[in-house]
Amino acid sequence: MDFRMKVSMRKIIMGVMACFGLGQAALAESIPDFKNMLRAAEQGDPEAQLSIGAMYANGQGISQDHRLAVQWFHKAAEQENAQAQFNLGVMYQLGQGVGQDYVQAAEWYRKAAEQGDTGAQNNLGMLYQNGQGVSQDYAQAAKWFYRAADQENTAAQLNLGLLYANGQGVERDYAQALKWFRRAAEHGDAAGQYNLGLAYANGKGGRQDYTQAIEWYRKAAEQGNVDAQYNLGGMYASGKGVRQDYVQAIEWYRKAAEQGDMVAQLNVGVMYANGQGVEQDYVQAVKWYRKAAEQGNAKAQFNLGVVYATGQGDRQDYVQAAQWYHKAAEQGLADAQYNLGEMYYYGRGIRQNHTLAKEWFAKACQNGLKQGCEAYRHLDGAEF
Repeated sequence: MDFRMKVSMRKIIMGVMACFGLGQAALAESIPDFKNMLRAAEQGDPEAQLSIGAMYANGQGISQDHRLAVQWFHKAAEQENAQAQFNLGVMYQLGQGVGQDYVQAAEWYRKAAEQGDTGAQNNLGMLYQNGQGVSQDYAQAAKWFYRAADQENTAAQLNLGLLYANGQGVERDYAQALKWFRRAAEHGDAAGQYNLGLAYANGKGGRQDYTQAIEWYRKAAEQGNVDAQYNLGGMYASGKGVRQDYVQAIEWYRKAAEQGDMVAQLNVGVMYANGQGVEQDYVQAVKWYRKAAEQGNAKAQFNLGVVYATGQGDRQDYVQAAQWYHKAAEQGLADAQYNLGEMYYYGRGIRQNHTLAKEWFAKACQNGLKQGCEAYRHLDGAEF
């Protein structure tokens, strides 16, 4: 199982959108002195230029104006102010106040990174990882992540752990991955906590330990990490590292489902249909199947087809059943292919067509469904 790169990316983009240049308290203190600071900035003081740029970027005490923020960051950055160079990289990366330009972003991040700015080091690593503004180079990404991670930059610790876990730019080394995930996790980083839990659950980098996995999943889940919520639900559903508890399982699946995780939505639907952890409720099951099905989950599409074919949870509607079976069948789900074959054979909700029935039975057979093979043989040579 690959460690989730997407969690890292989302976090970094949020990070670079945070307050520019100065902390909130410093900005608040500087607002009354804006005129004096502006005078100093116009006289070439790089710290004042940085502060003015940050105030324009964040709209603190003055109207937000990204174009003016860029101008002031530029003035300070050209005087080798590392924070201004970092901020300028952010503006180019996000296209705020300037046209989006990853080449310029990389250039300014590099200047700040070479002065030891950990945010710039991490973001430059991200550009190398994604091939944005520079040629994709995981080794360079690892180099810059390491520089920032070693200075306790939490995002870089997570990113470096991911590179070690996936063997990108460095030799795959789960022990190193575990080390960096732990450092990020101990700083309270939800993605680091999730990945540390995943490492324990899979026994990567150390012995498999479901109790530790649950502990770290829970820390991340309580911060709203959707993957951790889903996995924690799975631990309770399967009874791994904890007493099996369907009430807890559906609670955590629901939290992930409400954030749009389609597999969690499917699982919530299944638990309602089976009365696991909740009172059996086919209407609720259909609600959650539909959410997952509309996101393209094949199993949910199949389950929705069954609902319409049987009328359990909604009115019986063979047309709808055939449509949902078709969506799942096109994704290669053997059960859906078989059921769609039956719909074609009997002409339920769809025009009767034995040729198409045979084709879908064959596909189900090719995907390992014994029923599909039997139906295909019967239809091929004898009465079905």
